[in-house]
Amino acid sequence: KRHGYPGHPELELALVKLYRETGEQRYLNLATYFVNERGQDPIYFDIEAAERGERREDFWAQSYRYCQAHIPIREQTEATGHAVRACYLYAGIADVALETGDKELLEVSRRLWENLTQTQMYVTGGLGPAHSNEGFTFGYDFPNESAYSETCASISLAFWAHRMFHLDQRGEYIDVMERAIYNGSLSGISYEGNEFFYVNPLASYPNIDPYSKWSGINTNKHYRRQEWYFCPCCPPNISRLIGSIGEYTYSQTDDRVYVHLYHDNTVSLDVSGQAVQIEQKTKYPWDENIAITVQSESPVMFDLAVRIPGWCRSFELSINGEKMSLQPKNGYVVVSREWQSGDTVSLTLAMPVERVMPHREIRQDAGQIVLQRGPLIYCLEECDNGPRLANIVIPDDAPLSSHFEADLFDGTTVITGEALRVEPDTDSADLYLFKSKVDVKQEPFTVKAIPYYLWANREPGEMRVWVRSS
Repeated sequence: KRHGYPGHPELELALVKLYRETGEQRYLNLATYFVNERGQDPIYFDIEAAERGERREDFWAQSYRYCQAHIPIREQTEATGHAVRACYLYAGIADVALETGDKELLEVSRRLWENLTQTQMYVTGGLGPAHSNEGFTFGYDFPNESAYSETCASISLAFWAHRMFHLDQRGEYIDVMERAIYNGSLSGISYEGNEFFYVNPLASYPNIDPYSKWSGINTNKHYRRQEWYFCPCCPPNISRLIGSIGEYTYSQTDDRVYVHLYHDNTVSLDVSGQAVQIEQKTKYPWDENIAITVQSESPVMFDLAVRIPGWCRSFELSINGEKMSLQPKNGYVVVSREWQSGDTVSLTLAMPVERVMPHREIRQDAGQIVLQRGPLIYCLEECDNGPRLANIVIPDDAPLSSHFEADLFDGTTVITGEALRVEPDTDSADLYLFKSKVDVKQEPFTVKAIPYYLWANREPGEMRVWVRSS
C-alpha cells in the first residue's frame, strides 16, 4: 500500500460523493485514509520528491503548511497555508465526519471554522491576504489593495460552509456561505459572464495588480478581469457554482425541508414518500419580500425551516396572509403543519443600509466602515465618486439610503448618502505639509456605492470597500 495523499486536497470530496452514489465502502475508506494520513511522519511529499531525485529544500513554498501537511489534521488549530487547498480539505473532513460519525473530526471542523471565520475571513467572504502562498498569513491581517482573496477560495468556503450545516444545523454556516457566494465568489465573474478575476482585492488603484508579483513596477494600468488565465481554475469553478446553486438553496432531513437561499426557483422533493414542489418568487437581494409556495397532490405533513439571515434585524412571516408570531432558532423559523397545495409563506426580511465596523485588531481598516445592505457588501468606484477615494469620509451621522436603478446592470440597488471629500486646501506640490500652515477642505457631496461583486464592469478607475468614517 502506498502511503500518500493528494498534494491539492479535493479528491476527498469526490470520493465521498462516489460513496454516497454507489454505497461502496472503499471510497469512503480511501477518503478517510487521505484525511488521516496527511501530515504524518515521514512526510509523503519528502518520499515522493526523493523518488524524483529532488531535494526538500527545492520546494518553492518552503513549508508543509502550504499543503496543510505540517501536522496531522486532528492536531490543527488554525487555518493555514494555501487557502483553496485548506478549505477543500476542511470540506473533506466535514464530509468524512458526517459519514463516519467521527466526533473528533467534528470537533476539528468546528475548531478550524471558528478560527477562520472569526480571525481570517474578509468582510466579502474572501480568504487569503497573501500572494506569496495564495493563502493565509496570521489572524486579523487584511490588506486591501494587495488582498489575494482568490475566487476559488471563496467558492471552497461556500462548499465547506454547506457541509458544516449538515454536521450542525445552524444558520451561521449558511450566513457565511451566502456571504462568500454573493460577494467573494460572484466578484470573480464579469456582469457579461465572459471575463474573470483570479484575485479579488478590496481596493484598487492604478499600478497595483494583486495577481502579479511585479505589481507597481513599470505598470500604468488598472486591475481588470481577464478572458482566461494560465492556471484557469477560477473561471470553470465560478461557472460550476452558479450552475449548481440549487444544491445550496435547500437541504432535507427526514420530514424537514430547509430553505437556505432566496431566488426565483422551483424544486421537486420526496417528502415522506409524497411528491412535493416548492416554488420561490422574489427579487432578492434587491427586494425584501419572498413568497414560498408549496404544491402537492394531497395534504402533506412536514416542517418548513425558513432561514432568517444573521444580518437581518427584523422580519415578518405570514402563511396565506395570516401573520405568524414565530421566533427563529439556530437561524431558522420552523413552520410545522399539514401543508395544503397552494399554501404560501410570505417572508419579509428588513434590509436597511448598515455600517459595518472592523474588529479592533484589524489594523488596515481602523477608523473605516463598510456599507452593507442585505447579504451584499458595497464599494465605491471612481466613475461614481471621482478620484482619490481614500479622501472620502462618511460621517457617522450622515443619512444613507438605498434605491433601485433600473438602468444600471439591468437593475441594481445602490446606496447613496451625504459624504465629505477631505483634502488639504492647497495646490502645493510639496509631498508633505505642515497642518499648522494649511487648512483642510471638507467638500460635501453625494456618495454612491454599488454592490462589490459588480465593480470593474464599467470604465477603469479606483475602487474601495472600506471607507473612512468620522
